[in-house]
Amino acid sequence: MAVSSIFNRLLMALVTLFGVGVIIFCLLRVVPGDPIAMMISPSATPADIAALRAHYGLDLGLPQQFVLWLRAVAEGDFGTSISLRRNVMEVIGERLPATLELTFAALVFGVLVGGIIAVIGTLARRTPLEPVLDFLNGLFLAVPDFVWALALVLVLGVFLPVLPISGRLDPAVATHFRTPFYLVESVATLDPAALGDLLAHMAMPVLALGLPLAAVIVRTLKEALVEAMLQDYVLLARLKGMSSLRLVLQEALRNAVGPTLTLTGVQFTFMIGGTVIVERIFSYPGLGNMAIDAVINRDLPLIQGIVLVFGALFIAVNILVDFIAALLNPRQAHG
Repeated sequence: MAVSSIFNRLLMALVTLFGVGVIIFCLLRVVPGDPIAMMISPSATPADIAALRAHYGLDLGLPQQFVLWLRAVAEGDFGTSISLRRNVMEVIGERLPATLELTFAALVFGVLVGGIIAVIGTLARRTPLEPVLDFLNGLFLAVPDFVWALALVLVLGVFLPVLPISGRLDPAVATHFRTPFYLVESVATLDPAALGDLLAHMAMPVLALGLPLAAVIVRTLKEALVEAMLQDYVLLARLKGMSSLRLVLQEALRNAVGPTLTLTGVQFTFMIGGTVIVERIFSYPGLGNMAIDAVINRDLPLIQGIVLVFGALFIAVNILVDFIAALLNPRQAHG
């Protein structure tokens, strides 16, 4: 990818992020409800309410509020949470690692499972196994992540209580960690007890987020593999006696990865958004779960901060996917 192309993508990313900020700022100001009224005690006086409103800048006109907020964000200051009375970036910094680890674990699960089933489906073409795999894949495509979450809670958490239903870690285990990146730290420190407890708590949220992604990958990758298997170079390799499995893994897969990678990047951004509902269902202490609390409490600075962080993640993932796709197919980068 050329330097000018990277610069244009970064410039467009900033413009997009600015647009996201404008939209969320305006939307939150037109939605009914007073955030100050939700945090004061019944005994508060009008003077107390006025002081709080002035403290959060809510007594100013909308244009002035927007300019002050934009200037603060540009300086890395997302303000103070109205409901938590804490710095927004500090709160987000505590919750974001949990969401990142959850979504990356779901991504790894979805890619591995989807990739393996796509290869099996390609090898099983025109066999009795093909319609069975197609039916199951269609089922997984049709069911959204939050429905999977509820079904997993009922099956693996209630009827077969083999996995914890809520939380990120047992409270006693959580005290062992020094950073908020529990999964990374437990692997780095070779702590099997903490890692096992962490994975047990993550299992159902990862399944709920990863199963729909795996289904999308199966459909896209299988189509690309089937098309690649009809290419002349693959047919030539087949005539030379190469087995079907080696043809798929060594010849077809290399050319089928490109379109699947792009779609996976798009699906990953949707999956980040899906954490809002899934984390809530499992009481998982991530950024998505906190976003719902912020909306319920009408915590304007916290909502704005979370939306901007999610927006930055979406944009960063898309740029990364484009960069990797350009590395795999340089002609696309110059096209």
